[in-house]
Amino acid sequence: MALASLELLAGQVTGQLVRPGDADYEDARRVQNGMIDARPAAVVRCTDTSDVVAVVRFAADTGTPLAVRGGGHSVPGFGTADDAIVADLSGMQAVEVDDEARTATAGGGTTWGRFNDVTAAHGLATTGGIISTTGIGGLTLGGGIGYLGRDHGLSCDNLLAAEVVTADGSVLTASEQENPDLFWALRGGGGNFGVVTRFTYRLHPVTTVLGGPMFFELADAPAVLAHYRELIRTAPREYGGFPALQIATPLPFVPENRAGEPFVAVVSCWTGPAAEGERIVQGFRDVAQPVAEHVGVMPYAALNSAFDGLYPQGLQHYWKTAFVRELTDEAIAVHLEHAPKLPAVNSTMHIYPLDGAVQDVPADATAFGHRDASFAAVIVGAWPDAADNDAGIRWVRDYYAAIAPHSEPGGYINFASSDDQAKVPDNYGANYDRLREVKRRYDPDNLFRLNQNIHP
Repeated sequence: MALASLELLAGQVTGQLVRPGDADYEDARRVQNGMIDARPAAVVRCTDTSDVVAVVRFAADTGTPLAVRGGGHSVPGFGTADDAIVADLSGMQAVEVDDEARTATAGGGTTWGRFNDVTAAHGLATTGGIISTTGIGGLTLGGGIGYLGRDHGLSCDNLLAAEVVTADGSVLTASEQENPDLFWALRGGGGNFGVVTRFTYRLHPVTTVLGGPMFFELADAPAVLAHYRELIRTAPREYGGFPALQIATPLPFVPENRAGEPFVAVVSCWTGPAAEGERIVQGFRDVAQPVAEHVGVMPYAALNSAFDGLYPQGLQHYWKTAFVRELTDEAIAVHLEHAPKLPAVNSTMHIYPLDGAVQDVPADATAFGHRDASFAAVIVGAWPDAADNDAGIRWVRDYYAAIAPHSEPGGYINFASSDDQAKVPDNYGANYDRLREVKRRYDPDNLFRLNQNIHP
């Protein structure tokens, strides 16, 4: 890339343009996954939509690969690439709440932590993820599984409008009324169609929740998981808990001599009256005696950030994902064969419910292509030391291969890894062909290809 071209771009943006050799470059090129060591040609710390337009036009005009970074949590590291120009949206985190309409509009680089802090002051929230340092952009565009999903739907189900910079540098509004085909595709089709610089969401009256983790002995895991399977079929929608297989960390509520051991866990989130939620949580205690628990009433934002400390920037990450219709006894046995071999305290396996309000939305109403799944399972391989990469990746792959016969084709794109591109049609599911049509209209040259890519 010619220096003159970068100099020209630097004069067109308000935000900082960071290049190799600049004092900020090492920090600017990093993403959440420490396994990613890309060296982009430049990183533009965008401050507004006009900066994004300039970066998109530059990439299109020069043929430079374009990476778009919101929260930077993409496991494959799609927020950066060698020799790419990076549109870093992390400076675009303004959040505005309309109390009367119960909506919030947020900049494309907003994290869920920032979003929750602002909306909580109004007694409102919408479905976010499980880690608050995640960006709203990537999570929403991929669907948006979170604690509030059974009650209020996916993040993308609560999206009302988006401001989008498309491949030709146009700035469009996507909603049910304007560019409805683009709006349809954004809700589950990932970052394939443009850079979303503003998101407008529907909000819900959520303040405090009854929530937190409970740890049970592995010997009790079949009974605990079977109880969860039966509970979630009929549980009130206010219950958004999920089971996990997890190594206990040395926290005050964990017996000192048990920290570092693997357990089956249940992380509860209840948004209804506390007394009814207590009855649901008690049902797990009736099945098995918890080794440790930390369940109580807390602000929703506190639960949404409770596990942030397990996932600091720089960990090595490699994940796999699968959609599941039935959590069978045979599948539970496979999980219990592989999960106890967790390579580090940061690694885990979660099974998120996808029923309730998620399945109220017709399968073709948004691009999220797996409304018929009951659960989304994710195998999170995460560890601090790059020397453990081979062993950790092998654990994830072996585990995934073992659960595949008990799963549906395809998985949740926000949990997919860089070597999952061959699974893209299955991952987008029944809506893939329609997504390709929208891709051809808005990005025929595949400028937005650093993602779980839909080829035009």
